[in-house]
Amino acid sequence: MSVVLDTTEILGIIRAVLKELNFDWDQWNLQKNEAKHGVSRLEAESVFFDPAHKIFKDEKHSRGTELRYVLYGKSLEARILMLGFTIRKDRIRIITARTASRKERAVYAK
Repeated sequence: MSVVLDTTEILGIIRAVLKELNFDWDQWNLQKNEAKHGVSRLEAESVFFDPAHKIFKDEKHSRGTELRYVLYGKSLEARILMLGFTIRKDRIRIITARTASRKERAVYAK
């Protein structure tokens, strides 16, 4: 079961740890997201700056000490995206980015 996090709290923690938002991408995931989902690196990263975004713990995909999160938010292209990410070595590592499903858009709109 996913638990919604207080967006202000989680981003505050992320910013405190990272001092600024730094992103890290696996080259394969970056290419896959652009080819398969049509989401560029810049568009995916822009979702973190949507003041209305929602972040959830992703218990299903978290492994051991690596917590994963799901973020729903509006990109600079005005699309609602779903991002899967984790934090590694003081950086936000985006694992996947795609257009949000109808159900995910409804969660974002709440």
